[in-house]
Amino acid sequence: MREFSDIISKWYSQNKRDLPWRRTRDPFKIWLSEIILQQTRVAQGLKYYLNFVSEFETVNDLAKSKEEKVLKLWQGLGYYSRARNLHFTANYISKELNGEFPKHFKGLLELKGVGLYTAAAIASFCYDEKVAVLDGNVFRVLSRVFGIDQPINSSLGEKIFRELSTELLPSSEVSNYNQGIMEFGALQCIPKSPNCEPCPLNSRCDALRTKRVKELPVKLKKTKVAEWHMSFLVLISGRGTVLRKRVGKGIWQNLYEFPSFVASSAEDSKNDLSLFISEASVDVNSLEFVSAIYRHLLSHRKIHAQFFVYRVEEIPSLLKSETVVFEDLLGLPIHRLIEKFISDSPSFFKLEGKS
Repeated sequence: MREFSDIISKWYSQNKRDLPWRRTRDPFKIWLSEIILQQTRVAQGLKYYLNFVSEFETVNDLAKSKEEKVLKLWQGLGYYSRARNLHFTANYISKELNGEFPKHFKGLLELKGVGLYTAAAIASFCYDEKVAVLDGNVFRVLSRVFGIDQPINSSLGEKIFRELSTELLPSSEVSNYNQGIMEFGALQCIPKSPNCEPCPLNSRCDALRTKRVKELPVKLKKTKVAEWHMSFLVLISGRGTVLRKRVGKGIWQNLYEFPSFVASSAEDSKNDLSLFISEASVDVNSLEFVSAIYRHLLSHRKIHAQFFVYRVEEIPSLLKSETVVFEDLLGLPIHRLIEKFISDSPSFFKLEGKS
């Protein structure tokens, strides 16, 4: 056990990437980086992290900001509940904890949006608390080296891995070890075709010895992905269009979009769109463009979306309160489908050359 942690820590000191959140022990910046990097690759998350720390120097600065601004900075990262939780938790820390992060694992776990992994990461990276991190990279390394074929997403599997990861913790410099084993999984023990020959753990790796590197770790199959069909109504009048804010719980809560109609089939979605057009008294002869179908894959659903553009003399009274001028389009938080359509069709919104 001691040899394992020593090897990982030594490897990390020689191979770690120079990332900005590794140059600090500020819990605000560590927390911010961990929330951003959930479900996000480092290469993509880095620019978002830099934008956030440039905009917000402290957790109090983030708390003072409007949620809409946070969502706009988050735009393109997906999983927008992370951004909403980020803002909620910043407010809680600022107002209820006087701007101070909890200094231990259990206290961090009480924060909204902070689970076992994130709490362990902050506690060990900032305070060297002796608590193990378990993310996808760590599961993979432990599964292969120790030959564990229990599914990592089963309750028994998680118990086995959590106990093992705790046993492996060194007596000191927990921060370096925890960051090291995650980095080892990200750079050395990668999911597909890892280069096992130079690996410092190859003589101890059960998966390599038994030729099961491709088979481990084991993961139970996910539930079937649901399919959504969406029709978007894009109304163009002068230099204005209609965007509405999604309310209620959902993947795009508080983000802006063109009026949308969701159904389990494309036909039903278009029928709902047609019914709304009739109710809103939109001139059906003003249909100018029908987009190709956009496909957007999320973790739990597959979306097929189509945009119907109508150029009208004026926005119908039913929708006037939701009118937005073109100049404001890029300043509002919008989800990826809307962003992609606007990017593909800038001439409709007279946005050529703008970003």
